[in-house]
Amino acid sequence: MFAILIAAMACAMIWASPVRAQAPRPGPTFHEAVGMAWAIDPVRTELQVGHHSARARASAAGSWFAGGPVLSGEYMDDHMLGSNEGYTTYQGGVSVPLWLPGQGSATQQVASAEAASIEEQLNVEHLALSIRVLDASATARIAGARVDVARELYEATSRIGANVAHAVRGGEMASADSQMAQAAVENARGELALAQEEARNATAALEVLLGRPVVPDLDRYGSSDVTKARFVAPRDMEDNDPRVRVAHRNVEAAEANMKLAHRSFMPNPEIGVDAIHEKQYGSPWDNRVGVNFSIPLPSEVRNAPIMSEARNRLAAAGSQETQARRMVHLEMMRVRERLIAATTARQSTRTAADSMEARAKAQEHAWRLGEVSLDTALAARQVACAARQASARADVEWHVASIRMLIATGIVP
Repeated sequence: MFAILIAAMACAMIWASPVRAQAPRPGPTFHEAVGMAWAIDPVRTELQVGHHSARARASAAGSWFAGGPVLSGEYMDDHMLGSNEGYTTYQGGVSVPLWLPGQGSATQQVASAEAASIEEQLNVEHLALSIRVLDASATARIAGARVDVARELYEATSRIGANVAHAVRGGEMASADSQMAQAAVENARGELALAQEEARNATAALEVLLGRPVVPDLDRYGSSDVTKARFVAPRDMEDNDPRVRVAHRNVEAAEANMKLAHRSFMPNPEIGVDAIHEKQYGSPWDNRVGVNFSIPLPSEVRNAPIMSEARNRLAAAGSQETQARRMVHLEMMRVRERLIAATTARQSTRTAADSMEARAKAQEHAWRLGEVSLDTALAARQVACAARQASARADVEWHVASIRMLIATGIVP
């Protein structure tokens, strides 16, 4: 008997170990989820390449010359004329374009401003990605709650249906009640299938963002995190928002471009060195070296479009900065109001769900005693499940509103 007991205990341990191994692991934090999404975000890679290119342009603008050297060469003889007296000339030269006064530093400032703008665009993309991860996580959590509620409704209606079938077989209830109970069971089965489909789709969309089949844990964030956050003046919050900062960087880049347009009032002049090697009839070889220069003169035909484009860019950047400030200000107001409404909805739906659950249990008990009809008990159970689902949704939305408020203050929890 002792050997049999030891063997049974060993089998039980072997059977239980896979169950413990298959226990669901807690989901990552929201901060970790954003980090996973940021690591595989394709927009981040694109912006980083653009930032590197802008830095390279700023470095190249520090060159001594406005462009690369230009090589020129000429060869002339009298063979084609038929005289063939031996007149031969070789001429070659090299020249470089020169910066106009202040043009080189203005070009460098434009490239540096564009690099700073792209760097702020990385912060904007990180903010947008955080919100996308938050919305996808909330959708997955709400879909999971719908599956849980649909499963509870299916189990409850199946339990009632089994009792009705037993009563019909005993002649205590009519067959119409059995049909009603069976219809409720099938409706609950259909709702469970739809809920599972929605949950799978939501999880798949979240997996595309994170690169892993996990759902972040949003329940750990709530009112305590919001109260601990350091809130500043609304104007300071707007200035700290990356969307406003990138709009301001674009204004700075447009202003630098306007200065560059003023400095580029004419095409770049060129200066270089020429060398001539020639042979004349009856004379020895002759070598000469000289300097060449080229100075194109200013023209309104060329300058007017450049100045117009620079002014248009500056005006558009200023307009976009104003619009960005308005958008961020309105969004902050909405986020705050959303948190207030979500807090109230969470409390009210939780109370309603508890009341409807108690009512459903009371109606089911009364139906067992024959005090109410079957359709009343089924309707009470369906209303209770609907209230339970609304409560779960409100709870997730409250956590989302808390995290969204933190993101608005510049914190990714």
